[in-house]
Amino acid sequence: MLLHKKDIIDGRGGYRSWQLSQRGFQRRRKRRRLVRSVARYVLAAAVLAALATVFMGLWTDADRDHNTPSTTASVTGKGQRESGAPPAEIMMDKARVRTLLAGQTLYNLRRRSFQVQSPDGPLRVDTSLDPSLQNYLMGKLDRDHSRYVGVVVMDPSSGRVLAMVGYNRVDAAEDPCTRVLYPAASIFKIVTASAAIEKLGLNSGSTLRYNGRKHTLYKSQLKDRNNRYTRRITLRDSFAQSINPVFGKLGANQLKGDTLAAYAHRFGFGRGIDFEVPVTPSTLVVSDEPYQWAEVASGFNQTTRITPLHGAMIVSAAVNGGRLLDPTVVERIVGRDGRTLYRGAATVADRAISEKTSRTLQQLMATTVRKGTARKMFRGWSRDKVLSKLTLGGKTGSINVDPRYDWFVGFARDKNGGQSLVVSAVVAHHKLIGRRAGQYARMAMICYFGDYFARRPPGAAKSSG
Repeated sequence: MLLHKKDIIDGRGGYRSWQLSQRGFQRRRKRRRLVRSVARYVLAAAVLAALATVFMGLWTDADRDHNTPSTTASVTGKGQRESGAPPAEIMMDKARVRTLLAGQTLYNLRRRSFQVQSPDGPLRVDTSLDPSLQNYLMGKLDRDHSRYVGVVVMDPSSGRVLAMVGYNRVDAAEDPCTRVLYPAASIFKIVTASAAIEKLGLNSGSTLRYNGRKHTLYKSQLKDRNNRYTRRITLRDSFAQSINPVFGKLGANQLKGDTLAAYAHRFGFGRGIDFEVPVTPSTLVVSDEPYQWAEVASGFNQTTRITPLHGAMIVSAAVNGGRLLDPTVVERIVGRDGRTLYRGAATVADRAISEKTSRTLQQLMATTVRKGTARKMFRGWSRDKVLSKLTLGGKTGSINVDPRYDWFVGFARDKNGGQSLVVSAVVAHHKLIGRRAGQYARMAMICYFGDYFARRPPGAAKSSG
């Protein structure tokens, strides 16, 4: 019998009808409870999913702010962020760093880091200087017998300046490492030798001739003579002994003014150096007179001038395959909120010479240390516990005016590990001859590589160097 709704309401159907109605009621109540439970679970799941999405978005934004540098921050006025703009890193370039560090002295720093004030508050400047080497060289400065001293030590592969120390008796506020205070003297022979190798096809063993004394430069010595007084010498030995008439003849008779000027420009003369502090450009004057070309080519003049920093760059080009690097001394600048505002890096300014030419220059400079004009400064190097582990090379220069200028630029390289160092040192002696430029270079090499060998683990892998 089928029961209808009215049967239950009217009470017809008796006990059986009532029983069936109760069963239906229970089934409907269970269904309603199940539907409500499912709805609660679905709602809770939706809420949890929404919360998870929000928190993941916040975490991702925070992670991006801390790990991804941004160069698109909106900046107004004195470096202030635009109202409502999200925090982001503001990256500086070297030009802006030079403005920030204007008036700041970076030579003779005793600590690797220092603070500088900016419109936004104090900033921390971390340098590339090696504090141990820096403080050691500062302790060795001969202030009693010097009018000027400038010493720059650099890693030629990275362009990082590791030491920059000096002394200026005339004006203590003037940086002796970045100002053009010194005639280049025979340091310019590096440029002349490079031009002769590439333009004239010379090599280290090429034979050249000269008449007269080694370190004079008379017009008569520029004549191409071949008599019983004529001496023959290789390019390697004429470079090592710094023989003026050989390089004077190369400049006046074969390379001439245009080629000398072109190679000088390749090595950075007459142009600015992209450094974190201002550097006075090195100067070169080339006329249309052959004798003046001879003076330039041999360094026998006072108008060709360079800075110690530029001297280190010139040697670096000979060590790192001919690449001329604009160096760096500031590793990074950090704001008070801990964000990095600047990261220093050397840039390749130009390819000054070919890799083959750079290898030949290294041979010429090595001969200068072994048996040339730098031999006395490095006497006993083969028995020294540090220097004996190094390949050494360099070039000296001097000019006898008031004051007497004394140069050494050179390199040292671990024979087994490949680590290299370049040193550029100049001294303008006051009244008496005191500590020489080559002595500063030797001390810098021993100090740096002494620490380097001490840090290297015993049995570390070695290369052929």
